[in-house]
Amino acid sequence: MFHVKGQTVFRQGNVADAMYWLDAGKILLYRFTEAGEKVVVHHAEAGSFFAEPSIFSERYHCDAVCVDDCSVVRISKQHVLDALANNSDFSSSFCMILAKQVQSYRLQLEIMAIKSSEQRVWMALNSGFLKGTIMDFSASIGLTHEVVYRSLAKLVKKNKLIKTQRGTYKIASTH
Repeated sequence: MFHVKGQTVFRQGNVADAMYWLDAGKILLYRFTEAGEKVVVHHAEAGSFFAEPSIFSERYHCDAVCVDDCSVVRISKQHVLDALANNSDFSSSFCMILAKQVQSYRLQLEIMAIKSSEQRVWMALNSGFLKGTIMDFSASIGLTHEVVYRSLAKLVKKNKLIKTQRGTYKIASTH
């Protein structure tokens, strides 16, 4: 299936009837707290699955929105459940994917526990969390974009980061 930038693949609360493979593009999975704050729960990139937990849920727990034009393959929930029951190689591979996600989420929790916004931003940058916009990056580490921009400016001033263009940074060489 082809989806254009900004198009929704599924919405929080929709019946969970599939997981997906992202052939091309980027998809952002997010939900909103009761207070209305956007929380990024996953950045899906080309060559990866997304919505795997939906195989074991009745409803999707987040929105999936295309950041770019995307090519998406829908994989039926029933096909996945059948493969898990009947194919041990598939089951092992699927468990490995889920285990890697748990590791990533634990790292995200560790980053979000850092009190200093500058240190939190630095750790998140070094852990590869800046994959999209500063707004999405901010949401993924639990800070407002204003706080993130101030922290990025401090890191640039300390020569830890180089601002390559608007919203784009690279870690400065320590040589």
